[in-house]
Amino acid sequence: MTSNWFDNIYIKAKGDSNQVPWANMTASAYLKDWLNHSHLDQNFSGLKALVVGCGLGDDAEALAQKGFNVTAFDISPTAIDWCKQRFPNSSVNYVVADLFNLNPQWLRNFDFVFEARTIQSLPLTVRSQVMETVAQLVASEGTLLVVTVTRDTPEEPDGPPYPLSLEEIDYFQKLGLQEIRRDAFSEKNRFPKRLRIEYLFQQV
Repeated sequence: MTSNWFDNIYIKAKGDSNQVPWANMTASAYLKDWLNHSHLDQNFSGLKALVVGCGLGDDAEALAQKGFNVTAFDISPTAIDWCKQRFPNSSVNYVVADLFNLNPQWLRNFDFVFEARTIQSLPLTVRSQVMETVAQLVASEGTLLVVTVTRDTPEEPDGPPYPLSLEEIDYFQKLGLQEIRRDAFSEKNRFPKRLRIEYLFQQV
């Protein structure tokens, strides 16, 4: 699965978001719930946030509305152009970037990292590498919020997407992230089980 695969989805959509399977044209309900209920007493103003695989930008905009200084990246140039067209006055810094070749200045640079698409969209052969890269983006005392569909067995699933096993999810803790909270959700669709996990990174 290459960068062209993702970009072609957006190119073929020709501005019709209904042709992009993962585009809901609204921020993730799991992110909005976390922002609106889990941390009502927290002041996000000025904190640096990063959205991994931002798609059409709704999650990034939700974070910006809460006061975060947001960078959002996607491997698809067409998706990033679409974001800029949708939100011409946005404060979000929309960037074309490849998760496997990120700007070194991003490492340990973000107070909040949101990941809800990328890990599960890529094959298991690169899963560890993807998770390692995402973990390295979180600054000391920073938060990583992961939303992902899950599976009950270790066998490789058909995909994409490729739901994560509980053993794979635990890999973030092996990378030095402390799990703060885990919320489970049941859904009536192809992927009935979903987790939202909040991690804290503390520099040793």
